[in-house]
Amino acid sequence: MSLLSQTQKLQFQAVLQLRRAALDSQRSAHLDGQSRAEHARELLLQDSDDAKQRDAERELDFALTDRDAVELREIDQALARLAEGGYGLCADCGAEIPAERLQLAPQALRCVACGSRLEHDPSRVAAQ
Repeated sequence: MSLLSQTQKLQFQAVLQLRRAALDSQRSAHLDGQSRAEHARELLLQDSDDAKQRDAERELDFALTDRDAVELREIDQALARLAEGGYGLCADCGAEIPAERLQLAPQALRCVACGSRLEHDPSRVAAQ
């Protein structure tokens, strides 16, 4: 297995930047130009006859914005690793992350083996 070529790195960078732009656009549209805190406050103040339905919708909304925030952070970290030269190396063991894995998840932080170990023992999370 060889290290990623400069061309591959540029391709992954472009994919990450496109995904980041799409998430930013989606998030901005969802929040209607408000900060997450302002949006959350607005949701909490909504009046509805069906409190259970409103609570479920609010929880779903929070989960979606949280998910997007996590993905944005992962993308930013991957772009930083690209800039620093550590992109494509497992954060836990330092082994190369195969290009095939990066094509599926360009923000991947771990190789398959370390990712699997983490799934089975979450206490092994490396400092990120």
